[in-house]
Amino acid sequence: MTKSYWISYGMLFLKMDKMEPSIQVCTGMRWQVIYILYSYLHYSVYAQIHYSIAEEMRKDSVIANIADDLGLDMKQLSSRKLRIVSKAAEKYFYVKLENGNLHTRDRIDRETLCGRAASCSITFDAVVENPLNIFKIKVDLQDINDNAPHFFNDKIALEIIEFTLPGARFALQSAEDPDIGSNSVQTYKLSDNQYFTLTENIRTDGSKHPELVLEKPLDREIQDIHELILTALDGGNPIRSGTTLLKVIVIDGNDNAPVFTQDMYKVSLKENSPVNSTVIMLNATDNDEGINAQITYSFIKTSLNIHHAGIFSINKTTGEIKINGNMDFEETKDYEMSVQAKDGGGLVAHCKVLVDVLDVNDNAPEISITSLSSPIPEDSAPGTIIALIEVHDQDSGDNADIHCQILEDVPFNLLSLENYYKIVLKMAVDREKTFFFNITIIATDRGSPPLSNTQFLRLDISDINDNPPIFSKSAYVAYVPENNLPGASIFIIKASDSDTGENAKIIYSIASTITETPSIASYFSINIETGVLYAQRSFDYEQNKEFIIEVTASDNGSPSLSSNVTLFIHIVDQNDNAPKILYPSPDTGGSVAFEMVPFVSEPGSLITKVVAVDADSGHSSWLSYHFIPVSDQNHFVISEYTGEIRTSRIFQEKDTLNFKVVVMVKDNGYPALSTTTTLSLIIADDFQQVVPKLSSKLKDEETQNNLQFYLVIGLSLISLLFITTVMLAIISKCKQPKPLPAFSSLTTNLYPPIDPRKFSIYSEGSLPLPYSYNMCVALDPAEGDFTYMNPSGNVPVENLIDADNTEVGTETVKEASLSTEQGQSISPLIYE
Repeated sequence: MTKSYWISYGMLFLKMDKMEPSIQVCTGMRWQVIYILYSYLHYSVYAQIHYSIAEEMRKDSVIANIADDLGLDMKQLSSRKLRIVSKAAEKYFYVKLENGNLHTRDRIDRETLCGRAASCSITFDAVVENPLNIFKIKVDLQDINDNAPHFFNDKIALEIIEFTLPGARFALQSAEDPDIGSNSVQTYKLSDNQYFTLTENIRTDGSKHPELVLEKPLDREIQDIHELILTALDGGNPIRSGTTLLKVIVIDGNDNAPVFTQDMYKVSLKENSPVNSTVIMLNATDNDEGINAQITYSFIKTSLNIHHAGIFSINKTTGEIKINGNMDFEETKDYEMSVQAKDGGGLVAHCKVLVDVLDVNDNAPEISITSLSSPIPEDSAPGTIIALIEVHDQDSGDNADIHCQILEDVPFNLLSLENYYKIVLKMAVDREKTFFFNITIIATDRGSPPLSNTQFLRLDISDINDNPPIFSKSAYVAYVPENNLPGASIFIIKASDSDTGENAKIIYSIASTITETPSIASYFSINIETGVLYAQRSFDYEQNKEFIIEVTASDNGSPSLSSNVTLFIHIVDQNDNAPKILYPSPDTGGSVAFEMVPFVSEPGSLITKVVAVDADSGHSSWLSYHFIPVSDQNHFVISEYTGEIRTSRIFQEKDTLNFKVVVMVKDNGYPALSTTTTLSLIIADDFQQVVPKLSSKLKDEETQNNLQFYLVIGLSLISLLFITTVMLAIISKCKQPKPLPAFSSLTTNLYPPIDPRKFSIYSEGSLPLPYSYNMCVALDPAEGDFTYMNPSGNVPVENLIDADNTEVGTETVKEASLSTEQGQSISPLIYE
């Protein structure tokens, strides 16, 4: 076995063929160094290795170490996927990835593969990846003398007229040997006899055929049959031979054999020639007359003729050869037929007819995917090889010249590489725009008419984390009523991520707070998966009116991407503070405040002023002043908005000179809260008139205090009795076990629906009045000073107010404001 290398790297050529071992080692090392260096300079390398082996090697015989010859690292053979991609060569050879050896898969018979062709080789491609390289491997099959010559017929009958002159030549059937060169038939030998000798005639194609030469006249009456042994010998080592029995029958007459105009005819036919069309019209002549000149044509039965018997037919009378079946250039490129012309006297002549089959474009290109990378990351760089495609056409010439292209407008290029095409990424792709690409590859040959074939590919794009979470707004606003229950959900923040999978999984967190709050974690918490914001404690509008926090949405990609958004949380004031009376001062030790009213006061004279404030804001802090009806209160009037008490008429001598009035201060909240104070108004012009009245008043107060003392004792006894009864009832109940009460899940809907038109603008100490309203003050004496709120209402998160989404239009809002200072009177208000 010999091997040689033809390796093309630009303008560099090396050749190794039958060198001395030492020279081969040195040259091999130099070739490996050049191969490794050049592999880094070129992404794809074309190389060809030429091996020569003898036919009939045993199964699994080692041809060569293809990995060493290609300069490949043994450890990388599996990872680089060294393989044979030619379907025709896979049944003859295989590569062991453990050691890189090229083996024969089974015995290879050169004659079966190539027939009598002068050269026989098997060419295939070896492919490795990472980087991608394609190597052209050619294996020549050298002929060995594994076939002996043989004659198709064990017996050959030859009729010779007895008056044939010495020196006459008679053509004999040639022996066949599938081997070529010196291993084929080289000479013929005839058994010893006194009438005949053997000579060899060489045809124009170099083949030899034996001829029998008559040495002396025949005498039928002495011997009518001569049996000779014809032996064919080849030139192999050892020499092989084949024999046949030559039976010469001596007959009378017919001393002229037929003669063809040529000893060999050549014809060219297209493979799609119609059946029954004429191939050639043979013509043989015979100088005899009568029956001896009547020529009959026939195919000589040989192994080749049997193979082609169904394709052609011959007219035995005219010598016309016609097409009898379908020809296929891809199966047989040429036909060889031996034709015999025999006259009526039994003399024959032989010729050969060679038919060359011309290829027509009757095979469409074949497309097969050798390597495919799918899915591909969306951050793949332009120039990345996506797939390797092999194209093949069974035709030849221009009919096998193939051009491929991609039909769709996709970000991929198709680059030619010998019989392969590479699909290469030509620009960046974005999975968020296109999840996959459908690619249609069409391969068209250059025949006439051209034939084409298509191959469909789907290339999926895999996601990378290249998109941060995005909020729908640049900022959010939430309104939360004060006095909320701890743990209530107050707002939902949602972000979206155009990536997929883990790259689109969003985690929410509170990044920081802009409000000057010591620990924002004690006020708020957020669900990291849903983005629901919870209140950790109950808010007090009078302490914190607003929170500004920054929420971060981070995805779960690697590396993680994030976005921030600002959330403004406004605390909505509730009416949870009753009015506080500043004057008269509530710190009087339980005694009733009194004011002196001059007896001569004119109607409308200012006597005193009740001053009150409310810690709430907005509508809830609007205060109104009212007398709680008592006897003889019609002597005085109180301003509803300022708390000023004035006389309503002139006092008479008969009028009571000591008036006790109760003033109720009521806010405008819902429900309204109120506070009362009692004033004693004494009508007198000087202090001496006041003393007797004060003494009488003190006595009345002492009597009243005694009554209050007895009332407190009675209430205490009743309360003690009630508590004792309740404790006994509880003790009796505890003796019997009860199932634990089933508590429903804590709902996050904690607040009643809130009319956004009643929200304040959150200003300090002033009361904006952007809306019209009607106020109704209850003057029922039975109305208590305290109003209890119903805590049963719940507000779902979706009912919480987002100031950015409220539809309270400016057409219904009149921008007006009214500022009041605490502790001072409130100016009159205008109501629509």
